[in-house]
Amino acid sequence: MIFGKENDMTEQTDSVSLENDLQGKLIVDVRDKNDYDNGHIEGSVNMTANQLLEGKFDKQLIVVCRNGRLSEQLSKQLCERGVRAEFLEGGYSKWLYDHIDGSDRSREIEQSIRKKFARPIWSRFARAIIKYELVKPGDRIAVCISGGKDSMLLAKLFQELKAHNKFDFDLRFLVMDPGYSPVNRSLIEKNAGILGIPIEIFETNIFNSVFNVKNNPCYLCARMRRGHLYNKAKEMGCNKIALGHHYDDVIETILMGMIYGGQMQTMMPKLHSANFEGMQLIRPMYLIREAEIKRWRDYNDLHFLQCACRFTEENTQVGQSGESDSKRLEIKHLIAELKKRNPQIEANIFRSVENVNLNTLISYKKNGEITHFLDGYDD
Repeated sequence: MIFGKENDMTEQTDSVSLENDLQGKLIVDVRDKNDYDNGHIEGSVNMTANQLLEGKFDKQLIVVCRNGRLSEQLSKQLCERGVRAEFLEGGYSKWLYDHIDGSDRSREIEQSIRKKFARPIWSRFARAIIKYELVKPGDRIAVCISGGKDSMLLAKLFQELKAHNKFDFDLRFLVMDPGYSPVNRSLIEKNAGILGIPIEIFETNIFNSVFNVKNNPCYLCARMRRGHLYNKAKEMGCNKIALGHHYDDVIETILMGMIYGGQMQTMMPKLHSANFEGMQLIRPMYLIREAEIKRWRDYNDLHFLQCACRFTEENTQVGQSGESDSKRLEIKHLIAELKKRNPQIEANIFRSVENVNLNTLISYKKNGEITHFLDGYDD
């Protein structure tokens, strides 16, 4: 793996090898802690940009970010201050791609789903399919793959379901490229090869479209991605798209709606599309815990994309904390704190939207119409 070596503000000189040139050097990973915890270079330490710039070091530094752009800026600033610093060219994404084992391990991974993870993953997947009537005879389902752990596992679970062949349905494995870097796109293709998933890729320019949007670019990006997936799936003759949202996404959405949106709502296991007639969205991993997905990933020594969004990294200001301002991440932390006091907190949040008592609500909305408790209170 190659590092760019910074000796002054403007010039990049010779490169050094990660494998052979680490003696006496410290690898500093400036990605978000959540990304770091989900996978990092062995021996590296996690710091924010501020901690890095304000720290004192007696070793030469190797700075790592997601794609190399932020770490290059930081290494220049460090060199200006007299700190010996280099940056990982291409960032963690390129390192990850270069270090994935390209051997054919698909059968071993499938075996792990059938045996080691039969109860926490496969049985919960099957239960959601049955409980929420997500897959029916004659369905043609586009399994949407972003390149992360959730969607890749979803694809393998659907392959397993198809192998059981309880009834006839068709699958297509759909990857939308919204403007991935060549490294990230190659990583998705390489992982699909390892897992034995026959992906079909189509391209859009969504990342470029939302890059200069100031207000809620992530929301706009998600809406555009969903629309493109629906449209492409319909072109392919599919009647459903399947997304990789899991149990933790559901409970986080419930709390986010209450705390930040002032409303009671949940992420539904299936939905009719409002804009694409005859299309539905299904979430077959609805009952699977994220911790089990991570265990499956780590058990099989798999390495997936964390966040391939160009906006996230390129708009990080050098010198800021580097911590995510994601509302969903705040909710994750809140749930983790609540769980320390009540181990049942997650199950209680999930069940809360299955046990709604309309007689104890001030008002509720259905199909756009609001019903207030005073409407007929004196009847």
